[in-house]
Order: sequence, then structure tokens, then C-alpha cells
Amino acid sequence: MAKVTFDNRNNEFYQSLKAAVDKYFEDKKIKKTGDYRLYLKSFILIGTAIAAYSALMLTDVSTLTAILLCALSGFTFACIGFSVMHDANHGSYSTKPWLNDAIGLSANFLGANSYFWKQKHNIIHHTYTNVDGIDDDIAKSPIIRQCETQKWVPAHKVQHLYLVPIYAMSSIFWIFFMDFTKYFSRKIYTTDAWKMSAKNKLVFWLTKLGYLTFYIVLPILKFSFLPWLAGFFITHAVMGLTLSLVFQLAHVVEITEFENVALDETKHLETAWAEHELKTTANFSMNNKIISWFVGGLNFQIEHHLFPRVSHVHYPAISKIVMEKCKEYNLPYNKYDSFFEALASHFRVMKSLGKKPVEMVKLQAA
Repeated sequence: MAKVTFDNRNNEFYQSLKAAVDKYFEDKKIKKTGDYRLYLKSFILIGTAIAAYSALMLTDVSTLTAILLCALSGFTFACIGFSVMHDANHGSYSTKPWLNDAIGLSANFLGANSYFWKQKHNIIHHTYTNVDGIDDDIAKSPIIRQCETQKWVPAHKVQHLYLVPIYAMSSIFWIFFMDFTKYFSRKIYTTDAWKMSAKNKLVFWLTKLGYLTFYIVLPILKFSFLPWLAGFFITHAVMGLTLSLVFQLAHVVEITEFENVALDETKHLETAWAEHELKTTANFSMNNKIISWFVGGLNFQIEHHLFPRVSHVHYPAISKIVMEKCKEYNLPYNKYDSFFEALASHFRVMKSLGKKPVEMVKLQAA
């Protein structure tokens, strides 16, 4: 991977902001990690997931009820990812590292892998947000084009029309393709992956086998292949669409910026890291407590990127501090008032990126 550096010589904004946020927790005499609100939410979400699975596997339900339970499972799995797994793998669920690691394995029980997640998300995405060529969340693809510096292909002309089914299948692609690609290639997009210990490899294979057993083999034995397949796709369609939209609304919208990096040379970004995060990240529905609860505070994505080791239950409170500091230092604080406003912006961006670049049109004309 090409080394990318930030100009952190003038880091007054983040130093001032961090001091103010630290003072908030000191004055309130509270920890930055989760509290009863997070633990109660974990109990509700995990309990709901177990109850839905048990109802499907241990009772005889009607077809309609089975469909609804599959959809509920998919949505609940996404919310566990947002609220439980996400905090734990950032080390913000608890002050106890062993508990964070244990709860972080909820990613594995959802079919993914926490070991690769920590590298892909915590390290690469949080450091190089919206940097084309490094950030795996906006990896170049012949299917979707997420920023102007990525290569255009004719299929992109209608990408805004097929985004929903692509997003709906994203969790299946993640579980059955992306994790294995990372495992065998030892790369996360353009970055070398951490060397896996024997323990990490054992956990990888055992949890993948566990997922195969509980979500594929056992359901097929009970329902037969086609009913299982329908339920499996319903579950993942809801899960994938929910996960994709929430994460996309944070970075791939009209008010966020992107950077490009040439992979064969050193790249220096003429901005401090914290200011880069402000420019490449957006919040939405900050006043909607229901959305905040279900998406694990990821509608406060700015606060999350600036303070990833602070639990999401504290984001609404510290967002006021962040906004004040952004105003003080004349820096952007990108936000949409509602979910649908952000959603519309995302689809406008994707439609715009699907158009053939002007440079290509001029070249063909010549």
C-alpha cells in the first residue's frame, strides 16, 4: 500500500476538541464506554434474534409468519452489527478488553469475521476515509462507481436503478466471498492484512462452520432446500440493505468529499486527519431518537469517526461540543436533517457518478 500521510502540524482543532470532550466526561463523572443503555439494547437485540430463530426452528409457523420472522431476523442482525458488534470491536463497549473481544465475536455469529473487520473498518476506513485506492468501503468495482476518480464503465449508467438489489445481496457477498478473499489473499483491498495466528485461523473456520450449520444445514433439514433458500435470501436482503444504506449515507452523499491516491507513489494529503474526517463524513436524523437507537448512533458518524473509542450512547451529547468547535474553527459539520433527505442525496450522487465522464466524452468526440 502506498503510504498516505496527513498534514497534522496544525492540529489545534482536534486538540481543543479532544480536551473539551474529555472535560465533558470528567465533569459528568462517566466513562466513555457503554453503560446500562447499551447493555439493555444488547439484551433486547440478541434476545430478539434468538427468539426469532427459535420460533422458526422449534415451532411450526405459517408461511407468512416465517417470512416475517426472516425479515425480522435480517433487520435485527443489522442492528446487532450497528449497536453491539460495532462498539465492541472498537473497544468502546466496555472498559474490559476481554469483554470487548468476546462481544466483538458477534460479527462471526452474523456470518462475518471480527478479525478482518477490525482491520478493514477500524484501521483502514477510519484512517483513510473516502480515499480512493485505499478505503475498502469505496473499493473500485465494475458494478458500482462511488467517486469521480474511479473508472467508468457503461453499466454504471443505470447503477442508481440496480443499487437496491446490489445492496440487498451485499451481506451474502461479504460472508461467502469477501472474507475468504481476504483470508487467502492476505490482503484487504490494497492493504496487507495482519498475519493470522493459529488461534485466529481456528476461530475463522470454526465460526464459518458454525454459521453454515445453524443457518444453512439445520434449516434445510427442517424446511427442505427451496423454502430455506427463500427464507435465507429474505433475511439477507433485509440485513444487507439496512447495513449498506446506513453506511453509505455517512460517506457517499453530495456534501462529503473524496480523495484519490496513486498506489505506486507516496501521497501526502494537505490537511490534518481530523479535518479530513469532517470533510468526508456526514450525519443524518440527529434528532430522531428511534433511528439513533436502531442504527447504534451511526447517524452521528462525525462523532464516531473523531472518537471511535467512545460508545455510541454518548454521541448525541458530545455532538453539541463537536458542532461548537467546528463553528469556532470555521470547519464544516456535514449533516442532513432526515433519513430520507440523506437517502435522496445518496441516490442523486450515484446517478451522477453513473454518467459518462466529460473527459471521456471529449476524447471520443475528438
